[in-house]
Amino acid sequence: MKGATIVGAHELPPQRTTPGVTSLEMIARAGRAAVLDAGLTPKDIDGLMIGPQVGETPQHAPAALSEYLGLQPRFADIVDLGGASGPGMVWRAAAAIAAGMADTVLCVLGNARDTERVPRSPNRNPIREFDVPYGASGANQAYAMVAQAHMAEFGTTAEQLAQVPVKQRQNAMLNPNAVFHGKEITVDDVLSSPVVMSPLHLLEVVMPCGGGAAVVVTSADRATDLRHDPVHLLGAGEMVTHRALSQAPRLTTSPLAPAIDQAYRMANVRAGDLDFLSIYDCYSIVVAETVEDAGFCPKGEAGAWLDEADFSITSQLPINPHGGQLSTGQSDLAGGMGHLVEAVLQLRGDADGRQIDDPELALVTGNGATLSEEVALVLGSSRA
Repeated sequence: MKGATIVGAHELPPQRTTPGVTSLEMIARAGRAAVLDAGLTPKDIDGLMIGPQVGETPQHAPAALSEYLGLQPRFADIVDLGGASGPGMVWRAAAAIAAGMADTVLCVLGNARDTERVPRSPNRNPIREFDVPYGASGANQAYAMVAQAHMAEFGTTAEQLAQVPVKQRQNAMLNPNAVFHGKEITVDDVLSSPVVMSPLHLLEVVMPCGGGAAVVVTSADRATDLRHDPVHLLGAGEMVTHRALSQAPRLTTSPLAPAIDQAYRMANVRAGDLDFLSIYDCYSIVVAETVEDAGFCPKGEAGAWLDEADFSITSQLPINPHGGQLSTGQSDLAGGMGHLVEAVLQLRGDADGRQIDDPELALVTGNGATLSEEVALVLGSSRA
């Protein structure tokens, strides 16, 4: 993966609702801003990676976006890994560049959110036939079962899981684009918020939003004369094990474990070498399992680790300095790309108001379905 660099990045501020706006428009806004951030023009983009667009453009989506943006890519593809789609795009873009299929690839995700017009599409697959009829429908119940399993097997407590939204919210006080900027919370606030699905409380569950995010990937040679210091892709790992939670190999160890291990080995780094984490956090339990799978504490000890951990930008290991999706809101598929954009800004030294002191190495994770489709990236600054 060495040689591929991220030279442009942008995230639209997540919005609770975006009435009258299409997902295509969100994608176009985010993509244009990332290209401008790189100091490039549409004619410089010869590769395009996007995500699926439920209820809007079910087929020919790369062609439709290319036409809309005035692009003529030599390489175009759809990455369908849920919240892992953004990180999954980056290593695929690097592979396309290495294969000579493209020189500069725009990776972009975006979703509108109009609560009066929720897009729907036919969905026929095994989970609908064998799980949903028994009540196993939706993300809340699935992640609640993961949390229940972690509590039962390891004794993790509700108070320990509540540390995740509380400490991330403290970071969000430095991010005016976060939906919950200016609204600090305590462990008591989390535990007294309504139970969405036992044991998960409302403040441990991500807020759905509309928005978009994008990055531009190119070769190290092409990056030398561009606007920003390049951010290097040093390692990548990916693992997909199931779709329905009933088919998961385990509930307390996710496919992120082998994906992160592969990313570490490719980058020749260890957990202790990392300067900060930008890790997927749709629910508090996901952060708990990720710090275990990433090697920051033994399996089953995330609860005690979260009690002691300092997530802040001045700590030895800042976690989700933008506040994570639990504070910024989740712009559907673009939520995972938001972790990637934050890592790029931090490694470039461009995270205004929440900048970590000279970070060189970061771990970025993406998570799709219910700990099913997992991607891990190790990114490095120009000094790494």
